[in-house]
Amino acid sequence: MKRSILFACGMAIILIGATAAITIALAQSNDEQLEEYEGTEREFLSFDRIDHLTHDIELPEAMEFCGEEVPLDLFYVRERLEREIIVNSYRHSANLLLLKRTTRWFPVMEPIMRKNGLPDDFKYLAMIESDLTNAVSPSKAVGFWQFLEGTGKDYGLEINKEVDMRYNVEKETVAACKYLKDSYRKFGSWTSAAAAFNGGNGRISKTMSEQRVDSYYDMMLPEETQRYVFRILALKLITENPEKYGYQISDNGWYRPYETKTVTVTQSIPDLVDFAYEQGTNLKMLKYFNPWLRSNSLTISAGNSYDIKIPTGKYAKTHGRMRKAGL
Repeated sequence: MKRSILFACGMAIILIGATAAITIALAQSNDEQLEEYEGTEREFLSFDRIDHLTHDIELPEAMEFCGEEVPLDLFYVRERLEREIIVNSYRHSANLLLLKRTTRWFPVMEPIMRKNGLPDDFKYLAMIESDLTNAVSPSKAVGFWQFLEGTGKDYGLEINKEVDMRYNVEKETVAACKYLKDSYRKFGSWTSAAAAFNGGNGRISKTMSEQRVDSYYDMMLPEETQRYVFRILALKLITENPEKYGYQISDNGWYRPYETKTVTVTQSIPDLVDFAYEQGTNLKMLKYFNPWLRSNSLTISAGNSYDIKIPTGKYAKTHGRMRKAGL
């Protein structure tokens, strides 16, 4: 019994000693590795460039929005613009897709804006509102210009169970022109009109009155509206010179305008599936090019009519057609 106890004690002493020796050896090895790492780090920091760059961005010396000067001499204006440029310059995947959409949708929007007397810079407002998609916000604002149902109806958009013209880019752009021109007449400034598109005419009017200011850049506003115009300005700079801000798109990478023909219908369509088939397409493609169709039927009252786009050219292809053709 005593021999067993003595043997156990001896083994414990040996194990403790071995553990201590290993610990000391590891510590010495770690010190050597640390010295080697520190030396490597000093060598790394001497490199001229890192492959993945995150860098400061040069601000323009002067800038305008809708012909109105942006007061970049004010430090807080420069810093707010810088913030939005940096945020959007590193919003890589979303902004890359957004830029690709501009060549599809700007040719649709720009002529409507010119015809209705709205400055060209407002197309950048649509970019920040919806990423040039038929987005639906948590507050149920819809479309490229994000109209709420009530505001949309106020500005002439038809909205019901079968039809929602907020999803019609052309018609919603006309409504946006009317709204923004109303705001301009109220405030005498396109910049303030842009802010009102986010904050509402009532809030901007109240802020001007209570704070005794008449410039957007002098107003104390909720953070979203405070950032709003600067986000528009940032997207303007990036869209006008994408490569400067790190976006490179090949010539064939930009999205092209859709190819369609227009069919004017004056009688109700009880089944849009049948209608699509008669037009050589299917329901999916019919609604893809006419997202304002919100049901599978279309009721047309006497004297009324709707223009429906039917895809043509390469946009008319469907998988069913390709299979029948053996493609």
